[in-house]
Amino acid sequence: MAKLLIVEDDESVRTLAARALERDGHSVTIATDGAHGLDLIRQALGSFDLVVSDIRMPEMDGIEMATAAAREFPTMKIMLMTGYADQRERAEELNGIILDVVQKPFTLAEIRARVGRALSCFA
Repeated sequence: MAKLLIVEDDESVRTLAARALERDGHSVTIATDGAHGLDLIRQALGSFDLVVSDIRMPEMDGIEMATAAAREFPTMKIMLMTGYADQRERAEELNGIILDVVQKPFTLAEIRARVGRALSCFA
């Protein structure tokens, strides 16, 4: 199926999302923060089909990572996740860079459906 990168500092959320998406047949790579995610994106030369990242993380947040990744790999598809309303508002400024913002907490069915929708838009 698709090659995905999950960027999330919360281990339980990261594991939940990765397992749910792997069950759909996707190849999932994980990163623990935005700096690690950006390193993996660069190592893969932007070849991920979709990056799914939390917004609020230590060292480098998801918005900073998304902006840097989009500068280097403008066709990369990025979806953000957050449990904070103020972070969701910050993400709205990234029109053209991100596809969607998923509200946390989410269910397994919801993350699978949102990723599936994002991937089908560009199949």
